[in-house]
Amino acid sequence: MNLTKNQLRIELRQWRQFVALAEELHFGRAALRLHMTQPPLTQAIAGLEAALGVTLFERTRRSVQITAAGAALLPEVRELLARASGLPELARAAAAGELGRLRLAFVSTVGFELLPRWVRAFRERWPLVALELIEATGDVQLELLARREVDAGVLLHSPGLAAAGLAHARIASEPLVVALPETHALASHERPPLAAVLAEPLVIFPRRILPSLHDAIFGLYQAAGRAPQVAQEAIQMQTIVNLVSAGLGIAWVPQSVRQFQRTGVAYRSVHLPRGRAVPACETSLVWRADAVSPALAHFIEFARAQ
Repeated sequence: MNLTKNQLRIELRQWRQFVALAEELHFGRAALRLHMTQPPLTQAIAGLEAALGVTLFERTRRSVQITAAGAALLPEVRELLARASGLPELARAAAAGELGRLRLAFVSTVGFELLPRWVRAFRERWPLVALELIEATGDVQLELLARREVDAGVLLHSPGLAAAGLAHARIASEPLVVALPETHALASHERPPLAAVLAEPLVIFPRRILPSLHDAIFGLYQAAGRAPQVAQEAIQMQTIVNLVSAGLGIAWVPQSVRQFQRTGVAYRSVHLPRGRAVPACETSLVWRADAVSPALAHFIEFARAQ
């Protein structure tokens, strides 16, 4: 029997009536349990059978028996009703940010220490929020945010230069250090001199990835009257450090990258002349101010508390 969608519009009320009759196997007792009279219940069950195109109960003057089709439906309908009864609480939990999905993009530098610690603490506080992590460079994160494909991002940038047009909360601030091949002569210095470091070939990320920090590093060279000798560009910090270990040059990296203990690489703070300062970088959580879900609001509050 081919049924249209209209014919298959079955309300939860009808399923409750079906379960009551299946458990009581008596129209009178089922009607009493449902706080209704028997004739409307009889009509409702007949209507349900007509909509489904199957017989759910065999009736005689003296008995009601559930059919094989009815027995097969019964556990599924019980589960359906149980899930339906939980929907109001589910809605309240979602509205309160206790339930839902949060899509968080992040740069690789926070993956060394900060992100694992945050994920563990956030999941302990909000266990029903599914946290979806997406590793992406800053430029990709901005595109994802513009297309609403992530809810928030964790970016690196120069101090005070978080992405324009986005709300943000500063997470951390740290100086840059230099990554050197472990066998390099400058690695023997506890704090190698700036002039010697600037003379070395440079491994760096493309400007489009992190424009403010790229410009700050190049500004350090320009202030010293030097032009950077870019030996190689790479996108991920891990790749940059790996290229340093292979002897392609030195790299300026956030201090937190020290957590990435790559064999063959030494990290050093640089000695600068009086009045000069090593560029710093900030890590910020950024999001669209017009797209703050309850779950994201909890994460923003959580990040600020850290």
